[in-house]
Amino acid sequence: QVQLVESGGGLVQPGGSLRLSCSASGSRFNLYAMAWYRQVPGKQRELVAVITSGSSTNYADFVKGRFTISRDNANNTMYLQMNSLTPDDTAVYYCYARRNLVYWGQGTQVTVSS
Repeated sequence: QVQLVESGGGLVQPGGSLRLSCSASGSRFNLYAMAWYRQVPGKQRELVAVITSGSSTNYADFVKGRFTISRDNANNTMYLQMNSLTPDDTAVYYCYARRNLVYWGQGTQVTVSS
């Protein structure tokens, strides 16, 4: 069983930056594929970025060059560094983990507004 807790969301002005964190409980964190998703009301949850157990990464086109996903296996934590934020990035951001089973965090709100 894995529990995921996101933090780092908040209100930021357009062009600003935020760093989200996802803290995972349990063992063998290094074996999990991890990802960030986001969702706005009335729309489907969409994949933002993925990082494999081997630390390979992949990004949705709409965040390439602006967001960076990373992981710290020693501290059971995954990060999403978000730069050059726009109002279109406003959403609830969810942490995702997968190894045989899938786990979700509760989400953290990111609001980009002036």
